[in-house]
Amino acid sequence: MDLALLRTFVTVHRAGSFTRAAALLGLSQPAVTGQIRTLERQLGRPLFLRQARGVTPTTIGDELAHRAAPHLDALVEIAEAGLDDESAIRTVHLAGPPEFTALRALPALTPLIGQGLALRTSFGNAEETLAGLAAGHHDVAIATARPRGRLFTSTALCDEEHVLVAAPRWAAHLGPDVLRHGHVVLEQLPVVEVHESLPLVSRYWHAVFDSPPAAAGAVIAPDLRAVLEATASGAGLSVLPRYLCEDALGQGRIVTLLDPPVPPLRTYFLVIRTGTLALPHVARAHEELLRAAEGW
Repeated sequence: MDLALLRTFVTVHRAGSFTRAAALLGLSQPAVTGQIRTLERQLGRPLFLRQARGVTPTTIGDELAHRAAPHLDALVEIAEAGLDDESAIRTVHLAGPPEFTALRALPALTPLIGQGLALRTSFGNAEETLAGLAAGHHDVAIATARPRGRLFTSTALCDEEHVLVAAPRWAAHLGPDVLRHGHVVLEQLPVVEVHESLPLVSRYWHAVFDSPPAAAGAVIAPDLRAVLEATASGAGLSVLPRYLCEDALGQGRIVTLLDPPVPPLRTYFLVIRTGTLALPHVARAHEELLRAAEGW
C-alpha cells in the first residue's frame, strides 16, 4: 500500500474535511479526493461518508486511522530527526496570547533548552493561533477557546482570574456604595482596554453586575502590559488577569476596586494537532506546560 495515500487518508481523518486536509498537505482538493478514492478502491471499502460540511469516517475508516496513524507519525519523526536523534536539536513552534505566552508559557519551557530543545514563538488571538496550528505553522497553541473537530486535541491548562483595578487615587474617589453599581463606576472612571469592544470589561460586567457596560475606552492598547502601565499611571480603571498585575498590586501601584464572591474566570486551553504527541519534542513541551500549570 502506498504510504502517500495513507498519509493523505490520516490527514483527512484528522481534519474532517478534504479542503482542510488539502491545505495541510499543500495539495489541491481534487488531488486529495483522487487519492482517497484510489485507497478506497484498493481496500474495496468506503472510508468516508461525504456530507454537506466535511466528511465523517466509516467504521472501517476509523479502524484504519487508529492502526495507521501512530506508525505514520513515527516515520515522520524518524525522517525529521535524522539518524543521530540524540544530538538533533528539535524546535517547538509555540503560539498564544502575547502576555500569557511571554510571562507564563515561555518561562515554563526554558528548562527544556538545556535538553536540546529550541523554541520559536508567535503571538495572536485564539482564532489566529488555531488557524496557524491547523496549517502546520505551530506545534503547540495556547487558546482561550476550546476548538472543535477531530483535527485538534485540547486540554484545559489553567483558569485566569480577572480583577477590576485602578490607581489608588481613583479608589479613594469611589465609595463602597458606588462600587456596588457598575454603571455608576463607569460614569466616574475612564476605561483602559485592549480593544474598542472592551472584551475584558464587558465579560467582567456581565459576570459581576449582570449587565453590559455602558462606556467607551479612554485608552486602547492592544497589550495587557501596556493596559497595566496606563492604569497604574492613573488613566482609569481596567480589568486585568491577576497573574499579570499581582506585582503591581503588591507594590501598591494599583488596587482592586471590588472583590466579588465569585470572581470572573477565563480558561486557557493547550491545543495540538491530533496525533502529534507521538513526536517527542512536542510531547515534552506539552508535558512541561501541563506540569507548570499546576502551580498557576
